Amino acid sequence: MKCGGTAEAKDATPEVQQICDEMKPYAEEKAAKKFEVFAAKTFTTQVVAGTNFFIKVHVGGDEFVHLRVHRTLPHAGGKLELHGVQTSKAHHDPIGFF
Repeated sequence: MKCGGTAEAKDATPEVQQICDEMKPYAEEKAAKKFEVFAAKTFTTQVVAGTNFFIKVHVGGDEFVHLRVHRTLPHAGGKLELHGVQTSKAHHDPIGFF
């Protein structure tokens, strides 16, 4: 991975699911809809001043959303912030920077 670039996509981990669980209400607000299912499937990261997580989330049926979540550096509290949501995604849509 080059500095500032995104890593290869990989299967979601329990840590990534925990991030999704914490971000779900914010994602629902941005998407203006409720999600009955919110299961992280794959993700990639980008190291910046903190870490950006780009996460593909299954939200039911054949529908997916992509989340962009920023985690600040530890000295800044390691807080999570939802920076973007892409809706109407499919299983085959690649996850990456947006």
